[in-house]
Amino acid sequence: MKSVPRMSFPGGLLVGCSPGLLNVPKIKGTHTAMKSGMIAADTIFNKLIEDNHQPVTQGLHIPEYDTDIRNSWIWKELYSVRNIRPSCHGPLGVYGGMIYTGIFYWIFRGLEPWTLKHKGADYSQLKPAKDCTPIEYPKPDGKISFDLLSSVALSGTNHADDQPPHLTLLDDSIPVKRNLAQFDGPEQRFCPAGVYEYVPLESGNGMRLQINAQNCVHCKTCDIKDPSQNINWVVPEGGGGPAYNGM
Repeated sequence: MKSVPRMSFPGGLLVGCSPGLLNVPKIKGTHTAMKSGMIAADTIFNKLIEDNHQPVTQGLHIPEYDTDIRNSWIWKELYSVRNIRPSCHGPLGVYGGMIYTGIFYWIFRGLEPWTLKHKGADYSQLKPAKDCTPIEYPKPDGKISFDLLSSVALSGTNHADDQPPHLTLLDDSIPVKRNLAQFDGPEQRFCPAGVYEYVPLESGNGMRLQINAQNCVHCKTCDIKDPSQNINWVVPEGGGGPAYNGM
């Protein structure tokens, strides 16, 4: 018996893109995200009917949503692709994972009786800078490739200047002491919006981490990938963030 996904909790449901309902080989998740919202609406409506239209109380838990997701085509579709990403992260490597995908997904449609696991958390997978070869990327040409800040401008992201900061550090000394010293400051590379950058101290002796929170596009990569788990990402004020008006 396959386990029921836990997407409900007291006071809320995980809906849309937040549960990570991405079909990896298709690089597509809009259809599953929208369907989860439809299922959530049906589940809440049925709960209200069962409870005689009583107001929903704060902290109400609706575990029926988990079962409804499990019984929908979302579960069937995503269960069939569950092993694709972890197969590339294990001893098989990327090319072995591609062969695995070809055999067990495209031929057997993901019906293998086992489920592979990821090797640890993302933040623990970074290698020290001394064990890596720097990659020299070509400069953006403005036609096919573009500089980072121009792309951030296209997102239309904006945050009120007087709102409480939604990106803070648990320990201000860790970025320079550990992240920069051991990993060459990965914050300035894994952030797609240039939020984090290491700049020289005014004294000229050493570096400090500067946080350009105005640029944040709410991807939460920093919260997941920071090797020291030192970045505290909290929900910003409503109405802030990327707008994507051109989409």
